[in-house]
Amino acid sequence: MLTFTEAQVLAWISPVLWPFLRVLALFSSMPVLSQRTVPARVRVALSFLIVVCAQPALPPMPVVALDSAVALLVLVQQILIGVTLGFAVRIVFAGIELAGELIGLQMGLGFASFFDPATGGQSNSVSRFYGTTISFLFIVINGHLLLIAALVQSFHAFPVSDEPFAFLRAVQPQVWGAEIFTLGLWIALPLMAMLLFVNLVQGVIARVSPQMNIFAIGFPITISVGLVGVLLTLPMMQVPFTMALERMLANFQ
Repeated sequence: MLTFTEAQVLAWISPVLWPFLRVLALFSSMPVLSQRTVPARVRVALSFLIVVCAQPALPPMPVVALDSAVALLVLVQQILIGVTLGFAVRIVFAGIELAGELIGLQMGLGFASFFDPATGGQSNSVSRFYGTTISFLFIVINGHLLLIAALVQSFHAFPVSDEPFAFLRAVQPQVWGAEIFTLGLWIALPLMAMLLFVNLVQGVIARVSPQMNIFAIGFPITISVGLVGVLLTLPMMQVPFTMALERMLANFQ
């Protein structure tokens, strides 16, 4: 009859349990995979698959009794690191969507708002278009592979321990909010400058030729110029998105 001690069982499950919790927390908070359309069982299966495949690259995991207070602290650490890693990626997506929001408002599409199920708020059509485009771009540029690589490196940079808040003191995630405005304005400024020039031209036309109804022709001109600008600048979005994504993931390496 085969018998196993508690120490042997803990030694078997510890290399899988703690990485699995960190990966599952990441997939529950990152864009694309955290949407309601992705079933929970898919996230659980992907987390287990990634943990099994990454076992050779992971450092040795400490053996912690599951009924101790240390296990609770280790659990909190894995959830914090996984959620923060997903939060870092979500910040980059939020910066792109902010750029679309600013461009849409400058184009006069503030009234064309849609309900965003991901954030629970309202966003205009340009912001939704940018959000959908950046989701496809994230997969095309192998952003998911960069994310998994950063996740594996996080076990070397922040190994499993009973100090969950040491990670927060090291990465300082509360200062990452500035990245949203930096990336959003970086992408939106060229189009905003172009649309501002269009508005200035319309103002001059309205001053020189008062009989022309600038309100009747200004709105379609602004939208047309904005759509052309979006079409021309869309291929250039990969560079700032990739740079911002790599910069955020570098905090975990």
